[in-house]
Amino acid sequence: MKSFKFFKPQTLKEASELLIAHGENSHILNGGTDLVVRMRENLTTPDVIVDIKGIKELHKINYDEKEGLFVGACVKLSDMAHNRAVVENYSFLADAAESVGSGQVRNLATMAGNNVNASPLADTSTPLLALDAVVCIYGTNGEREVSIHDFFKGVRKTCLTHGEIVTGIKIPVYKDLRGVFTKNSRRKDVDLSTVCTTVVKIGNEIRIAMGAVAPTPIRAWEAEKLAKVAELTDDVINKVADMAASEAKPIDDVRASREYRLEMVRVMVRRSLEELRA
Repeated sequence: MKSFKFFKPQTLKEASELLIAHGENSHILNGGTDLVVRMRENLTTPDVIVDIKGIKELHKINYDEKEGLFVGACVKLSDMAHNRAVVENYSFLADAAESVGSGQVRNLATMAGNNVNASPLADTSTPLLALDAVVCIYGTNGEREVSIHDFFKGVRKTCLTHGEIVTGIKIPVYKDLRGVFTKNSRRKDVDLSTVCTTVVKIGNEIRIAMGAVAPTPIRAWEAEKLAKVAELTDDVINKVADMAASEAKPIDDVRASREYRLEMVRVMVRRSLEELRA
């Protein structure tokens, strides 16, 4: 591993200024479960590391019946997955958090980091897409909020500019919300997703999000329209699942073939809708 300078600021302002002062080859350290691996393999070779875990406000997690859920950037996945408010109001998001890696990984990794990495197969991305979450960002020009739908720009690419820091993620309140997170992987535990899906029902509205089937996690907008206009009969569910698969654009890789991923989308969406119909 290449040598580097290490800083641990106590404020967002200090952290942002450090990143800007040291240029493009400075990197944020949060959980580090991705960054440290990439550094060991010399895929990422930063000159400067800025550790943001000393910034107290980034460790907040709170739920309000009007404002919804806020998960700070440094909240660990293990804490989030077992947080009472998350489990009671967004159980499928808790399931997604619990599916990431091993217990040791979840004790370090964060939901913010899982999404800032902008991996197409990030497990917590599909629940956030289905929930229309909002990413809170701090930069030298102040604070801004970005829809999760506008946050991902490509594989390992986001809308963040250098010096900007994700401070947390906001999730709205929904009445009559139910959802199902499903993960398909080569092993039952401690593996990356081959395909992951989140299907939610909000009243009579259906939302479908998919991971590992495109350059970024995506919503199946056309499938949602089809589900919205009809009762969820077996025939409608099969058509919605087929439509969701048609919106997926997976690739062949070491984990699975394109054809396998498309079939998994059909199966996972169909089973999720059947569960939500019950």
